[in-house]
Amino acid sequence: MKQISKNVSPMSNEGRNSYVITHITNALLELLKEKELNDISISELCELAGIGRASFYRNFDSKEDILKGYINALFREWTDEYDKKESRPLSDLLGMMFSHFEKHRDFYALLHKRALIYLLKDVIIGICGPKPEHTKVEAYASAYVAYTLYGWIEVWFMRGMRETDEEITEMFKERGL
Repeated sequence: MKQISKNVSPMSNEGRNSYVITHITNALLELLKEKELNDISISELCELAGIGRASFYRNFDSKEDILKGYINALFREWTDEYDKKESRPLSDLLGMMFSHFEKHRDFYALLHKRALIYLLKDVIIGICGPKPEHTKVEAYASAYVAYTLYGWIEVWFMRGMRETDEEITEMFKERGL
């Protein structure tokens, strides 16, 4: 699995933390192919990653935090691409999001297999959901969008990711969304 990398000195704290994050993420993804998240111990994870337990706890509070960080990194890649586009209808946002899921299909299929898709909800709500500065109408409208997107994503995973991003976009347009 690909991690987003930066140009930093390997001897800096940031360089060491980046090394730890990359290795622990890759180790967790490998272990998840064979085991449920709850069956993976921190010791086993650190051993496979080649790092000490102190390094794990310096960077993460839990194994879920590793996955949340990786999901956020993947979504930053997607949002950077989306932000380059002119204002577009919601159906285009959904199409681009499903294109992102297809691009990283193996990772998201692994999350689904291990019943960890719920980790996407916070990311989606963070991107599309209500913000403190929203008016009440904006808050409820953005909540509608965020939870609708999450619902469609969850159903898509439950259906085995059969529909393409183009089919999802077309279905969304047909619903007038």
